[in-house]
Amino acid sequence: MDGSFWRQRWADGRIGFHAAAANHHLLAHADRFLPETGGRVLVPLCGKTVDLTWLSERGHDVVGVELVESAAVAYFAEAGHVPTVADIGPYTAYSHGRVTILVGDFLALTPAILGPVTHIYDRAAMIALPPAMRVRFVEVMRQHMTPGVTLLLLTMTYDQAALPGPPHSVDTAEVMLGYADGCTVELLAQGDAESMPPRFAAHTVTTSDWLVTAGPARDLR
Repeated sequence: MDGSFWRQRWADGRIGFHAAAANHHLLAHADRFLPETGGRVLVPLCGKTVDLTWLSERGHDVVGVELVESAAVAYFAEAGHVPTVADIGPYTAYSHGRVTILVGDFLALTPAILGPVTHIYDRAAMIALPPAMRVRFVEVMRQHMTPGVTLLLLTMTYDQAALPGPPHSVDTAEVMLGYADGCTVELLAQGDAESMPPRFAAHTVTTSDWLVTAGPARDLR
């Protein structure tokens, strides 16, 4: 899977993964994930999610990263804002108020470009990627997880052999392999998935909500 896959999805309007309201998993775990205001939240593969607005209204600066430029344009248009546009490294940055969306490849994001963050919210980034890309994705995520940074990670599991992604199945073993070293990994909740595409109707899909708290920093560059 490469960038053309997602650009075509957006061009075709096949973006049923977007919701009109803030994600209920985020709302359910906000007190654990974001106990105070004044943080800086990274949202990888953000699309045009209104979760960006919800996070900013809670008092945080929010940096989304999105490959498809039309998604960033749509986010600010639907929010009724005219963003400023600037180049930051290899990214085009759309910004208004507390929200910035960096348009470009998340895998190119370095701490020097992003700066420090206090929280990371992975609503549907890891599960959007096939296994080969997830290894590098986690490596990049870990570069931004300095001590004390918390990650809210939402995953799902199902029989991947019976049904191709995306969204892809990410099991407990993969989460632990990617994040347990140097971090505390806590399973916050687990249950049946809701609002899945029709092709999942005959399959059992389980969602898992994880809170990962970074310990000693690791340099994976």
